[in-house]
Amino acid sequence: MSPNGQNEARSAETGAASSKTALFILAITYWLYFGQLGVLVPYLGIFLDGRGFSSAEIGELFAVITLARILGPGLWAGVADKTGNAIGVMRLGCFLTVLTFSSVFYFTSFWGLTLAFGLMMMFWTAVLPQLEVITMNTVAKTKATYGQIRLWGSVGFICMTVGVGKALDIFSTDTPVHASVGVLALLFISTLFIRAPKEAAPEVSAAGSIWRYAKQKPFAIFIFASACLQISFGAYYGFFALYMRDLEYSGQQTGIFIALGVLAEVGIFLIARRLISQFGVWNLLFVSIALTGLRWYVMAAFADTFMVIVLSQLIHALSFGLTHAVSVHFIHQFLPKAYHSRGQAVYISVAFGLGGAFGNYMAGQQWQQGTNAYETFFTAAVFAIVGALSLLLCSKKDMDESKAV
Repeated sequence: MSPNGQNEARSAETGAASSKTALFILAITYWLYFGQLGVLVPYLGIFLDGRGFSSAEIGELFAVITLARILGPGLWAGVADKTGNAIGVMRLGCFLTVLTFSSVFYFTSFWGLTLAFGLMMMFWTAVLPQLEVITMNTVAKTKATYGQIRLWGSVGFICMTVGVGKALDIFSTDTPVHASVGVLALLFISTLFIRAPKEAAPEVSAAGSIWRYAKQKPFAIFIFASACLQISFGAYYGFFALYMRDLEYSGQQTGIFIALGVLAEVGIFLIARRLISQFGVWNLLFVSIALTGLRWYVMAAFADTFMVIVLSQLIHALSFGLTHAVSVHFIHQFLPKAYHSRGQAVYISVAFGLGGAFGNYMAGQQWQQGTNAYETFFTAAVFAIVGALSLLLCSKKDMDESKAV
């Protein structure tokens, strides 16, 4: 082989090794990011209940801190898109998240904890939109898929949910916040090793506000349906663990139930790209959101049956896993490259922020220490069905094939 040929071969091997390292670090980062959610999403209600808060106060606190997801994503993504320094924004967000979250150890009042969690959430929103964009750009240069990397987030969620669930049977209700600080610190460290692929200069024609694209019909309907879906999740995120406790399941069993749903996500992420290619964005969103409505209804009416809980949790693969993979794909293909971070931010701030806050508040007002469990989950079912039906206002072709103009 000629010297030039040897150099090219070595360069190719180095590039392949570098790509594998980059994918490995991204996988670890997803593991930690969603591992943190595996601690707080199921068990924050347990922590707050242990601090003596009522169900209405828990719902209100969830709603207030979720509101931080409305302003935060757009602010951080705008900085990332305009500076081209998505990694810097992500690292800063992780560092400030650890710093502000640690203050929960010094607050005991409702407003003190609300401030601590609200600030934490504001900085937390800097992480995921940038991570999603970096991952999509990285896998585009490899044979890997987004789903193959993202599934490690689900694995992290499972591990932390089961582990903290078991720990709650042994230690105090403060266990979730202790675990969270450790995971958040490791998350910040992992971001220090991420290297973004080199990208071409942003498109000059893409200058302007994200809202000129967001108000177009396919995107607007997609956001509305996503918001309805997240409203419906308010009952689950805020009160599922307390619901299971009221039904006399142990903390470990509750963790296993939650982990079962996330385990189902892993399988979906492995085949998500194939499903999107075969069935398209519209079909997958409609079926997934509609089945989520069914999921909440059976939880409302038949939660005293073990197998109903198991089947309900398996639908989580569609409720969250497939809808999220399809949503990331839709945003990436619908918007110009220079708007990818801001597109993800709109999705997170409106659907997860505004929708999630309303869903949490509403569920908290309905729950009444568990006496209105049926009404709470039935309302969730109604919102999911409304979200599915709203997709009928947009044709399959518009959502699957059109691009923002």
